[in-house]
Amino acid sequence: MSLLSIVIVLLVVGVLLWLVNTYIPMDRKIKNILNAVVVIFLVIWLLQAFGLLDSLKRIKI
Repeated sequence: MSLLSIVIVLLVVGVLLWLVNTYIPMDRKIKNILNAVVVIFLVIWLLQAFGLLDSLKRIKI
C-alpha cells in the first residue's frame, strides 16, 4: 500500500467524521464513542498497513 493511498484514506475518513460530527444531531456521548471507535480502528489499520501489527504478535511476555 502506497503512502499516497494511506494519506487519501486518512483524509476521507477525517472529512466523513467531521461531517457526521457537524451535521448529524447526536448526543455528545454517542459522538465521543463514535470518534473513539474510528480512531482505534484507524490506529489498528495503520499498524497493519505499516507491518507493525505482525511484529507485535511475535512478542512473547
